[in-house]
Amino acid sequence: MRGNGRFVADAPEPGQAAAAFARSPHAHARIRGINLDAAKKVRGVIAIVTAADIDAAGVGSVTRHPPLPGRNGGKLVMPHRHALARDRAMYVGETVAMVIAETEFAAQDAADLVEVDYEPLDAVITIAAAQESGAPQLWPEAPGNLALDWAGTNPNPDANAAEVERIIASAKHVARVSVVQQRLTHATMEPRGATASYDPKNDSYLLRVCSQSAGAMRDNAVAVMNVPKEKLRVITEDVGGAFGMKTGAYPEYIAQLVGAKIAKRPVHWMASRSESFLNDAHARDTVTEAELALDENGRFLALRIRHFANLGAYVGSVGANLQTLNFARCFPGMYDIRSIDVGVKCLFTNTAPTSPYRGAGRPEANYVLERVIDEAARATGIDRAKLRKKNLIPPKAMPYKTAVGTTYDSGEFPVVFDKAIKLADVDGFKQRRKEALKRGKLRGLGISCVLEHAGGAPLEGAALRFPGGDNLTLVLNVQSTGQGHATVFPRVVAERLGISASQVVHRHGDSANEIPGFASVASRSAITAGGAMVKTIDTMLAKGKTVAAQVLEAAEADIAYKDGRFEVVGTDKRISLFDLAARAKEMKQRGEIAEDLDTKATTETPQTFPNGVHVAEVEIDRDTGQMTVASYTAVDDSGNILDHMIVEGQFHGALAQGLGQVLGEKIVYDPDGGQLLSGSFMDYAMPRAVDMPVIRDQMHIVPATTNPLGVKGVGEAATTGAIATVMSAVDDAIAGAPGALMDMPATAEKVWKAIRARSA
Repeated sequence: MRGNGRFVADAPEPGQAAAAFARSPHAHARIRGINLDAAKKVRGVIAIVTAADIDAAGVGSVTRHPPLPGRNGGKLVMPHRHALARDRAMYVGETVAMVIAETEFAAQDAADLVEVDYEPLDAVITIAAAQESGAPQLWPEAPGNLALDWAGTNPNPDANAAEVERIIASAKHVARVSVVQQRLTHATMEPRGATASYDPKNDSYLLRVCSQSAGAMRDNAVAVMNVPKEKLRVITEDVGGAFGMKTGAYPEYIAQLVGAKIAKRPVHWMASRSESFLNDAHARDTVTEAELALDENGRFLALRIRHFANLGAYVGSVGANLQTLNFARCFPGMYDIRSIDVGVKCLFTNTAPTSPYRGAGRPEANYVLERVIDEAARATGIDRAKLRKKNLIPPKAMPYKTAVGTTYDSGEFPVVFDKAIKLADVDGFKQRRKEALKRGKLRGLGISCVLEHAGGAPLEGAALRFPGGDNLTLVLNVQSTGQGHATVFPRVVAERLGISASQVVHRHGDSANEIPGFASVASRSAITAGGAMVKTIDTMLAKGKTVAAQVLEAAEADIAYKDGRFEVVGTDKRISLFDLAARAKEMKQRGEIAEDLDTKATTETPQTFPNGVHVAEVEIDRDTGQMTVASYTAVDDSGNILDHMIVEGQFHGALAQGLGQVLGEKIVYDPDGGQLLSGSFMDYAMPRAVDMPVIRDQMHIVPATTNPLGVKGVGEAATTGAIATVMSAVDDAIAGAPGALMDMPATAEKVWKAIRARSA
């Protein structure tokens, strides 16, 4: 708003050149040769980079993923991903060559003239097609296009599966559903982009990029580039949205780094929106089957899940993790289910790789769990609200060890449930439904109990530095991409130190700070960085007491810290934090002490389990299928709240993204040729302001016991909860009772057809 934004395109490097990419028009094709003659003749072309240049630079595979064990000793298959395609193009939009030119227009003109000799090959696009007998095999090391057959977290998966089968076979009731999560794109306000530079004097690189952690991006990029970490510095300033997609190094960034060295110029590239649709990591794209066994009284006995995930052509950034570990850790949700069998198959197709998107495995898990519970209510005749409440884990069971191996440290699930039902006025719904019918509208109500895990990648660091004067610099690794870190974290530090928040300066976005940790993903920043800040403060104050004892000529046991000052207890002898920091620097220079008050510390913080109950009501026009989300109610337990306004904003933003998936968003490929059919906002239906409902939300605070701030995370709760809640309401409106009727998105056409089918 002030014009002081520092996004990637706002800070051009002196003498920078522009990059453009030639991309594959085929979903699957052998590359027989590349002719650059015509492209080189375009005025302003500086260099053209191909796979041969990438290989000559010693670059490794762009795919970097933690190893995952599979069934019967199998492992996650990770095919080599070239920064620029070498032998085959594996999906439409894959980078094949990069043109560096004086201007963006010259680079794009030349990229259009790169002549690639393609031999088209048969493509596999969908999960079903990838598993068909006789389907094209994309990677020889992955028979059946199977990247991973994952047997779950149980140490004895076969015995566990047999026990779950026994319970299901003997149960009074068994509910079964199969649900689909359509493929999505992130559609960040600021597209991906970077500026890469090379310094020949130091043989080092600089990458200025929109990322979710400069440190995490640096560590990823140096592994791909095969260079020491001190040879690459990553800087990230303002970021216009990320949602999980801007964590890892993309092929374009690696090509830019190589190109900057070849061209001897900084190389800048910003994705067009069309390129974003083609080559940004996609998300979701899963099919999940669930079976829930119940006794004669409606008690949940066992849950069996079979989950199929489309990884795309390559293993994306933690793409397999989110469909296995992230997915499975969400069970049993808020419910007491003592026997659970989760099996996952991750498959390769000729589509863009998938990676985390807001929720990252949690929406997939919550959706199938809540849909199978709706089906259980239909099958047993038990009211769906009563069925849910009957099976909630009671507060007295905390800490609760789940059947998948996690431990819920805290939570008051029945209290949250009752508050949500009351706030949503569920008792008055029948009257609202009658009034809607008089207006020619079908009204439906949906309920979803939401539990997710937050704080993945537990290691995180923080640093406190005293630059002089009455100021303190807080340095973090986690990157703000819209979460308000600069508002929240300095205030936390100031409150714990008893100083003004205006005295704390927030810094992040520079890998040279060497703060250990991971990216701002998985609702982890407040949990992990918060824990690191507390430890850093405590460590600094402990050092400060030692120094203050010398300065104030007292025993260390008599030194206390309060309201920005160290003091000798029971006397008027005291010194301010900032004066002591200055004295400590002088003492260190004289060799009197080994360390001053500048402090860096790391922690490993256990995961937390945010939870809540969401209730939605929809109205549908019977004649057109047009739907309105009439109201949305949520009561959430996110632990202690650091900033109420930011928590509210996180909820609203997450809800908008959940509604986007329900109402219209869908990446569509031609199932035969693999062409992207939803490659612009003309075809990919983003939510609009009119789609946002009236929102009633409350917080029910139960502090986490696993971190010093007692926070649980909030950024993904509403996305996780919204899709099941609203789709349940849609089914309720159409059928008058819960039951799986359609897959997302619930477009007017699909809803209209469902109404007609129901009437028939």
